[in-house]
Amino acid sequence: MVGGWGRGQDSKGSQQDSIAASAGEFVVRPVFWTEDQTPADFLEMAGRHTKARWRTLYRPQPPVPSTDRVKASFTLGSLVGESFLIWESGDSQQFRNNNQDIVSYCRTLGLGEKMMPRLMAQAKMAEMDEWKELRQEIIDGQQELMRLLREHRDEDLALLVDIGAWMRSLEIVSKLVVETPDVDKRPLCIGSPALLAEMRSNFANLSETTRRSTLLQPLILVLTELEKTWGNLKSGAPTQSMVARTHEQLRDVMESLLIN
Repeated sequence: MVGGWGRGQDSKGSQQDSIAASAGEFVVRPVFWTEDQTPADFLEMAGRHTKARWRTLYRPQPPVPSTDRVKASFTLGSLVGESFLIWESGDSQQFRNNNQDIVSYCRTLGLGEKMMPRLMAQAKMAEMDEWKELRQEIIDGQQELMRLLREHRDEDLALLVDIGAWMRSLEIVSKLVVETPDVDKRPLCIGSPALLAEMRSNFANLSETTRRSTLLQPLILVLTELEKTWGNLKSGAPTQSMVARTHEQLRDVMESLLIN
């Protein structure tokens, strides 16, 4: 539970989130993501449909920030995604630890001074168990990060922060789905083919130099393959091996971008 905000207690939208399945066969493929949702909404959705043990999904501390601004911005986005995971777990110490990493990456991108007051306020909110208010604050913090980068004419880096947050969220949720036996929960793995399409569209909006960078080639290859796999409506219900393979791809590409 999160300061009294356990995910299982939130029944809002449970009716509209019900899954259309009959006799083990899909009537309509369920859609677990719509374009107005943030990574926070997506993880909350995952918590309603799986037995999420959030604290088992933490990842190791990232390496010292790279001087490569493309890598640093993608990693920063993934740390924002980690913030949403930690929010779900209600772990104030882990939230502060992750926020320190966010501070380091903001400094690398020249945003430390402007983002520090907000990040310090977030850490204080976690310490005071103000989880309800903190959720929106993290969402707003991501938007401010992207706005500041755009003000510095770093549109590519702003897009990579967003892509990084979503990729980390997909990695987390795909792990949950691997551990969930119900066939009708499997599409939760990628939320919706529309989410993959939007991420690939954001990638296409990067400058040519950034798109062609060696670092990002594994990312676009995985996004393209996943969109093809999950967008095939004639393939029937997703199989367990399809879910497992999706998680492997997401895990491997995140390791490739964040560690190597």
